[in-house]
Amino acid sequence: GHTKPVSNVIHLFDGQRIITCSLDGSLRVWNLESGEQIGNDWRDAESDVHTIALSPDGKNLASGSEDGAVRLWDVDTGKVISKWTGHTELVTSVCWCPDGQRVVSGSLDGTARQWNVKSGETILTPIETGHKEVEAVVYSPDTNKFATGGFDESFGPGDCSVKVWDAKTGDLITALKGHTDTVSCLAWGAELISGSADHWIRTWNTSTWEQIIGLNEHTAGVSAIAIHDRILASASHDKTVRLWNLDNSQPISSPLKHADTVSCVSFSAGGQLVATGCHDHNAYAW
Repeated sequence: GHTKPVSNVIHLFDGQRIITCSLDGSLRVWNLESGEQIGNDWRDAESDVHTIALSPDGKNLASGSEDGAVRLWDVDTGKVISKWTGHTELVTSVCWCPDGQRVVSGSLDGTARQWNVKSGETILTPIETGHKEVEAVVYSPDTNKFATGGFDESFGPGDCSVKVWDAKTGDLITALKGHTDTVSCLAWGAELISGSADHWIRTWNTSTWEQIIGLNEHTAGVSAIAIHDRILASASHDKTVRLWNLDNSQPISSPLKHADTVSCVSFSAGGQLVATGCHDHNAYAW
């Protein structure tokens, strides 16, 4: 299939298909049962695609690319509906607001931008996050806040913070300290969860902003996390995906072993299936 590492994977709501994106510049749709590609590659530019996110209604897809653009795709046709420009460097992360009206994007240019999906305009001004590079963005379930994580210039204990922003005003609410290396991924459910190149996964209470737990079973950097109900899946450069019970912080099952770095992980809508993308150019369903 892909000719370069798979950078992200998502399940479509029908439970039959997944979509992958890759540094080879393409998005591809796959039949989960047969493992066959459905239709042609989706392409818009010869630019590495680093991230994709599915809209809450499952009809559209947002992607972030090396050329700094965020693109809105129609899932049925595989075509680009609109292209949003503003970031000056690679877009590392995109997240849909649960209301479906907005998308937040993070970039190596150090900014996060909120986009109005209908107009394609930036909402507020771009947020200078204070991260040298933004690696992860996520909206809160109540849509009022979003969090950013990334690489922070000054290195020292607790210097790579997770920052929480007011989505309506763009103001910084708090900075969560604990990670000692790049914060590479975020997820937000009942709690805010961060994964880092420091090998740790940390969960944060969203009323007190205190750390609840730290998970450090991975032996290399954490590259991606996903949650379904109270189950957390984490992907890592240690070539494994681990599943955790968030209620007791215990691992569920033994690690899912891969041939190379695991770059992404996604739950199916019902939570029964996990899909992963790997630097060996393949995607896997478990």
